[in-house]
Amino acid sequence: MELIMMRMFIMVALILALHGTETLSSGDGTLVLDYYKEKCPLVEEIVRRNVQIAVIKDHRMAASLLRLHFHDCFVMGCDASVLLDSMGDIISEKQAGPNLNSLRGFEVIDEMKYILEEACPYTVSCADIIAIAARDAVSLSGGPGWDVLLGRRDSLEASFSGANQFIPAPNSSLETLIANFKYQGLDVGDLVALSGSHTMGKARCLSFRQRIYDVSAEEHYDHYKRYTTFRRILRSICPESGRDHELTPLDFTTPTRFDNHYYLNLLQGKGLFISDNVLLTQDHEGEIRQQVWAYASNQNLFFESFVKSMVKMGNINVLTGNEGEIRRNCRFINS
Repeated sequence: MELIMMRMFIMVALILALHGTETLSSGDGTLVLDYYKEKCPLVEEIVRRNVQIAVIKDHRMAASLLRLHFHDCFVMGCDASVLLDSMGDIISEKQAGPNLNSLRGFEVIDEMKYILEEACPYTVSCADIIAIAARDAVSLSGGPGWDVLLGRRDSLEASFSGANQFIPAPNSSLETLIANFKYQGLDVGDLVALSGSHTMGKARCLSFRQRIYDVSAEEHYDHYKRYTTFRRILRSICPESGRDHELTPLDFTTPTRFDNHYYLNLLQGKGLFISDNVLLTQDHEGEIRQQVWAYASNQNLFFESFVKSMVKMGNINVLTGNEGEIRRNCRFINS
């Protein structure tokens, strides 16, 4: 049934695309709504259907697709450079520290691209597919939906060094996080809202080991054992050495649902990463704490802020017009 539905999508899209296959341009170098309305009208339906299938098969894939968009945009902009495999002079960003044996979802994007190339050849960019898939991953997991501005084009290069430099590490200090987001044109409010994406998905032991074995002075004097109990649970999953790839949920309560539990966890000292907990422990002015409290007590407010920050992030250094290209295969530049 799924295959029949997908073929129907392709047949309708092919009929509507017979007027031409050239790429649309917004004309002024900006992203727009309904970018593919005439040339590939079913693009969003096709992407959403494939995301839905992928998430049914593997619930963790929703968080993986969202993370893929984040890791793409933070290196040279939202240009699908993260999808490129190593070839010739290109050293893949997939080989960089933050991505190696960690970033997922490439095969899901490949499948979407294959179907879209059958329906609308040389029309839909890999960068736009990532952006749409990230939105659908959130909404299909109980989170908000939003209109995705489209018209991105794909880069002709990757940046291995950029992936190592600009993707925030799970042990980052608050100062480092703020500086990193500022470099991308994002502010502290965006940092707090986008950190809420850690409400779903799983992480490897390697990424949170330091958080559970380097005990801060504050935790030494935790008379109510709020930190100690949670840390003991994590240590049972992740020993001081070995089992580097053992997985644990970022949110133990609703690990596959996009909600505001991330902020509730922070207030209870249950952020999985050091970079989560520093939002409160290193917030000496108290501004971030107020935002965390607001999101913890009002999920709709969090959703509204998250959507605004996602749209803002999705516009980082995009290629439009005649910049870059529309790849036929997301893993390689066109020859």
